[in-house]
Amino acid sequence: MYLPAAFKQDDPEAQAALIRRYPLGLLITHAADGFEANPIPFLVDVDAAGQMTLRAHLSRGNAQWKSLAADSRCMVVFQGEEGYVSPSWYPSKKQNGGKTVPTWNYVSVQVSGEANIIESNEWLLTLLRELTTLHEGGQREPWSVSDAPENFIAAQMKGIVGIELVARKVEGKWKLSQNRTAEDVSGVIDGLGDLNGLESALAQAMVQARSPK
Repeated sequence: MYLPAAFKQDDPEAQAALIRRYPLGLLITHAADGFEANPIPFLVDVDAAGQMTLRAHLSRGNAQWKSLAADSRCMVVFQGEEGYVSPSWYPSKKQNGGKTVPTWNYVSVQVSGEANIIESNEWLLTLLRELTTLHEGGQREPWSVSDAPENFIAAQMKGIVGIELVARKVEGKWKLSQNRTAEDVSGVIDGLGDLNGLESALAQAMVQARSPK
């Protein structure tokens, strides 16, 4: 990843927090006929030493797990808040004769290493329970794995395999106008704040990035 010092985010907890907010990672592997990429929801864990581990599952019908079995090297890319930044939002535009150009602000984490294929029913069941507990938490009537018949779940698990990636390299990039003046940063936050959706989330990310630690 192109990673200027101003945008580098190497705090494992901040990286993990981004993955928890946006758990759908793009799993990238290499097969005999070229690269493969699939969006997969991941769970992330970070131990006391800062070691990151990703867990997920793939359908047996998805040949990517066979590629991983043959070549375990892979990368997972997580994309967080992002949005277009207009030069019209920079107060400095008025002072520098218009010498500004558009850009794109974003938050991203890339995790690379070697993945293990796991077929243990116990491991898979634990993963499924954790995934559903996490993502059903906001539901009015949360669904749990135990809501379905055991034989049905057992049959469904025959159609998946687990993957576990103990990260060898993790890179976080928080490109949030840190290379601009405080006035320009405020201008971008105000400009984004006038918009809806992801742009508003991006504005909040910029506010947090400039807050005292």
